[in-house]
Amino acid sequence: MKIRIHSFETLGAHDGPGLRTVVFFQGCPIKCLYCHNPDMICTKGGKEYSINEVVEFCEKFRVYHGEDGGITLSGGEPLMQAEGALKLIRALKKEGFHVCIDTSGAVKLSDTVKEVLNEVDIVLFDIKHTDADKYFELTSQPITNMIAMLEYLKTTQKAFYARQVIVPTLTDSIEQVKKFKELAKGAERVELLPYHTLGVNKWQKLGMEYKLKNIPSATQELMKKLNLV
Repeated sequence: MKIRIHSFETLGAHDGPGLRTVVFFQGCPIKCLYCHNPDMICTKGGKEYSINEVVEFCEKFRVYHGEDGGITLSGGEPLMQAEGALKLIRALKKEGFHVCIDTSGAVKLSDTVKEVLNEVDIVLFDIKHTDADKYFELTSQPITNMIAMLEYLKTTQKAFYARQVIVPTLTDSIEQVKKFKELAKGAERVELLPYHTLGVNKWQKLGMEYKLKNIPSATQELMKKLNLV
């Protein structure tokens, strides 16, 4: 079986515990206004790899993982290729890797998606916004799939980290952060991630309009204040 992969990162330090090899899946069902990987949205990009090819690549960098690290499936949205992701996870687990998946929860909660969530060690769950209208404004998709997947994680007591990008004027209010932390109850870790503009040039190269071009990066002062909420 082939899976479509955009790229790999060999020393990821912000994608789960420890140092990790990150496998970026091609394709995403949402188009976040602040996406820093717009080149991963299209389902036809990237390159096809066999499950064995990906496992062999990850094996080369196992020495850097130490006791706490492992593999993280990211994207894009790895759950768009749920069947392939499941086969890859099982192959990686068979070789003794610790495996995380980074998801926005924007795909339908199918039986295969549930299997993927059940098999990984930790789910890194991105909550784009807590308000349904604002969520749609940010992602162009309804909030229903995300809520359903989050409830599944809680019901099954799956280990997950809840994460949210703090975008000035969009997700940076104290009220919104309080709602995010309330929604994230049950998470092993709650993370506020500062918005940055490092991906803007990618949008420009792709000929895509970046609608947040006048929004500044989140400051250290803002992040410090919101982390105290």
